[in-house]
Amino acid sequence: MRTSLQLGLVVMAAMFGGGDLASAQTAKIKLGYAKCAHCLPMSLISGMAKGVEVEATGFNSGNDVLTALVSKSIDVAQVTYLHYITALDKGFDVVAVSGQINGGSECLSSAKLNLPPEDWAAFKATVTKAKSDGQPLKVAASRGNAQDIHMRGAFLKQGVDPNKDIQFINIPNPSDHLAALQRGEVDMICSVEPFASQIRLSGAGKHFVLPYDQAAGNLTNLVVTRSDVIASQSAGVQGVVSAVVELDNKLIADKAPWIEVINKLTGLDKTVATEALKNASPDPAIHRSQTLAIAAMMRDLKYISKDVSAEAEKNMNYSFLEQATGKAKNDLGY
Repeated sequence: MRTSLQLGLVVMAAMFGGGDLASAQTAKIKLGYAKCAHCLPMSLISGMAKGVEVEATGFNSGNDVLTALVSKSIDVAQVTYLHYITALDKGFDVVAVSGQINGGSECLSSAKLNLPPEDWAAFKATVTKAKSDGQPLKVAASRGNAQDIHMRGAFLKQGVDPNKDIQFINIPNPSDHLAALQRGEVDMICSVEPFASQIRLSGAGKHFVLPYDQAAGNLTNLVVTRSDVIASQSAGVQGVVSAVVELDNKLIADKAPWIEVINKLTGLDKTVATEALKNASPDPAIHRSQTLAIAAMMRDLKYISKDVSAEAEKNMNYSFLEQATGKAKNDLGY
C-alpha cells in the first residue's frame, strides 16, 4: 500500500512533469512552400494548425521545395502536380495528401509582337513566319514549373511544337520575368502570379492566354510528404492537411488575408496582389484522373522518361483529407 508521502510524490510528478510530457508528444512538422501568389498562404498554416507545431519556410521555386523534401530537410511540401509526377519518374518517395490552390498561369506577349489576346491563329502565323525567317520566336518560362508545362501542353494542342517551332528561354526565377520582357530579350513569357499581374499592370507585356486548354487544366498545387513521415508523424501530417482545408475555406470567403500575405512576402503592392487572385482558386481536392492525364502529357513532352501512372495513383493518400473534411474520397477528386 502506498504511503501518503508516496502518493504526494506521484501527484507532484504529474503536476510538474505533465507539461514536458505534453510537449514531447506534440508533433513537429517542417513545411516548405514556394513564393508564388497561390503558394504563399501556406505561410499561414503555422498559426492555424492544431495539435502540431509547424515551422513554415518559403523557397524560391517548387523545384527547391521538392529538393528539400526528398533530401529530408523538410517533412511536408507544397509543390505542383507536375513536380509530383517528376518526383515519381525519378523514383523519389513522395505521397500526395492534399490539394491546395490551383491557377496562377498566364502567357504574356511583348508589345512589339502586336498579338491579339486569345488569337491562336495569329500566334501560329507569327511562329511560322519567325521560324521561316530563321529567327524563331523566343518564349520564356521557368523550366519545369507548372507554367512551363501548361504553356508547352497548350502550344502542342494548338499544333505548335515547343521543342521545334520556338526558341525556349529558361529564366529560373519568376521575379526576373518582367525585366526580360521589358528589355526585349524574349517575345513571350509564361509566368506565375503575382508576377504575371505585375508584368501586365506595368505595361511590360500584354495578356495572350491562360494556358489551361491541356491535360493539366488549371491544376497547380499539391501538398506532399514522404511515406516515412506518414509512418512516424501521422498526427502532424493530419494537422497540416486539416489546416489547409480550413485555410482554403476561409480564403474562398475572404481574400483579405491572402492579399496581405502576398504584399508582406513579395513586396508587391496590394493592387498587384488583388489582380493576381483573379487567376487562383482554393481547392484542397486531389484530382486523380487529371493527374494521370498530366503524367501522360509530360511523357509526350518528354519531361519524364517512363509511364508513372501506376505510381501516381498508388501514392495518393486520401485518408487525411477524408478526416479533415468528413467526406469520402470519391467526393475529394478520386
